[in-house]
This record gives sequence, C-alpha cells and structure tokens, in this order.
Amino acid sequence: MPRHFTIRISLLIVSALKTKKRRKFAEILQISAVLFILPIYFFIFVCYYIKVIFKACKTLRKEIKMKKLNLKAIAVAMAAALTLGLAGCSSNGNSSTADSSATAGDGTSVTESKAEGDNSLQKVKDAGQFILGLDATFKPMGYTDENGEIVGFDIDVAEEVCNRLGVKLVKQPINWDTLTTDLNVGKCDCIWNGLSINEERQEKMNLSEPYMKNAMVFVVKGDSTVAKMDDLKGKKISVQNGSSAQTILENSAIKDDITISPIATNVEALQQLELGVVDVVFLDEVVADYEIKNSGKDYKKLAEGLEEEQYAIAFRKNDQALRDAVQKTLSEMKADGKLGEISIKWFGSDITIVK
Repeated sequence: MPRHFTIRISLLIVSALKTKKRRKFAEILQISAVLFILPIYFFIFVCYYIKVIFKACKTLRKEIKMKKLNLKAIAVAMAAALTLGLAGCSSNGNSSTADSSATAGDGTSVTESKAEGDNSLQKVKDAGQFILGLDATFKPMGYTDENGEIVGFDIDVAEEVCNRLGVKLVKQPINWDTLTTDLNVGKCDCIWNGLSINEERQEKMNLSEPYMKNAMVFVVKGDSTVAKMDDLKGKKISVQNGSSAQTILENSAIKDDITISPIATNVEALQQLELGVVDVVFLDEVVADYEIKNSGKDYKKLAEGLEEEQYAIAFRKNDQALRDAVQKTLSEMKADGKLGEISIKWFGSDITIVK
C-alpha cells in the first residue's frame, strides 16, 4: 500500500473522529442548555402564577369586605324602615282627624309621589314631542282628510294639550288590533283616538279619566228592512277588528243568531255595507252620527243599541307622570272653555265630560 494513501486514510479517520467529537459536544451543550433553561422557565412560571393568585385573593378579600359592609347597610336600612313604618302606623291609628287622602312629607299626594318615580313626562319634554297613536280612519275623532292631513276632534284637543306642555304633537297611525303592543313597545306615547274603556284595557294600560260618552249602534242602508234588534237574526254584521264593538258583539245575546264579519276599519265596514257585502255595521255612535250627517250616503241608525261606554286616553301602565300631566291639562281646558270650543267645532255642542 502506498505511503500517501495510508496518510490520506489516517487523515480521514482523524477528521471523522473530530467531527464525531464535535457532534457529541454539540449534543452535550444542547442537553445542558435544556437542563439549565427549563428550571429557569419553571421558576418564572411559578412566580407569575403565585403573583396572580395573590392578586386574586386580595381582590376577593376586598369584595368580601364590601359585601359585609353592604349587608350591614341593608340591615340598618331595613331596621330604619321598619321603625318608621311602625311609627307611621301608630301615628295613623292615634289620629282621628287624619285626611282620607294621604300626603307625602312635602305635602304632595301619594299619587304625585308615585308619579315622581317615573320619567315618562320628562322623556317627552326632553324629546320635544308627544307621539299620539291612532287609527287614521276614525272619523271624526282622528282621520286622514282629502289633503292627506290627519285631523279630528281628538287631534285638535291633543294639539292644544301639547301647546300647553311645550312639546310638538306627532301623529302616528297604527293598526287598531295591535294597539296595546304598539303602545308597550314604544311606537307611541299614548293611544288617543276614541278608545273605549273596558276591563281588559284597564288591566293592560293606564287610562285617563273618561272625556266623552259613547254608545255602540247598528247602522243599515236607508232602504233596509232591518228596523229593530229582532230583525238582525240571520244577518251578516261587519265590525272593526280589535275594537270594543267586536268584543261587545261577540259576547252579546244575539251572537249565535248573526254572522260576524271583522274588518280592519269602520270605513271599510261602511263600504261593505254600501256594496251589499254585509247587511249591518256595528260601530261607535259618534262615528255613525258623523257619517250619516257628512258622507252623503243613505244610512240610518237603529234606535236600539247594545251598550253605552266612555272614551279615555291610554298610556303605558307605568307612565303615571305623563298621564297625570295630560289629565291636568284637560281639566284646565275644560275650566277655561277651550275644550268646549273644540267640541262645538266638531259636534255642534260641548259633549265632553272632563271634570
């Protein structure tokens, strides 16, 4: 074997050994680094979470302390309220000359004190507008005229009320069969459009005092053979859907002898009468009188009706402050003659019953 070949082989072996040593050394370094760095990371991790846990414990201690203070405050308040209540009962029991209408400490009535708990009036004043919900076909209380303007007795009264309250009247047409929902979801601030008072509405809404009397009557064409209640047997009667007229008719003694045909508005009901689709329309007397006088159509009203009722303004159940402000303004308008003036414009006399 040549000498130079032997030398080359020897060099390769030495190089390989060195490379192997370097690799081993690198592996040792990597292992050492891992073994050295891991404890450091673990230490940092433990310290961080100890800090987090300590902070959480500190916060929890504060919250517990606050809750204890709150519980003490609540206990003190309850004890004070109980003491005042017992004192008030004792005072009322000993006073034989106490006024039947209770008053608050500042002299305001209990009703006024309750009204102070809601901001319904202030919201209307802040907005600068009072939104009135109505069926815009309900003549003569509130309806759309030939110029596209919403007019009527209720509208004129509401305009005057808004002027005195310092806000703008906004007229918002609604569907009468969803009036309670529209009011409660905030589509309007009130329903003011010949709204009849009944038990269901008193439960669901906050009603004003009655401002007008009304009755539910039957209207037929001038040449109709229907002249009295007994003649209604077997007849088809149209009524506004969702109205108190519908409720009255559906619960009346004649309900099984007639066919009830609900429709969206009184205007459409009268159109059906004119076309002969129905035989009779059952509706508010105030509407019937206005249509007989102003429509130019040959209608007549039966002398017999089913039920007398009254109109009121409806507010949301908790909107006592707004309701009271409107009621107070109506009373002032009755006293100074403005309400009577508007009634004479629409009905020829003052038919309002506001006190």
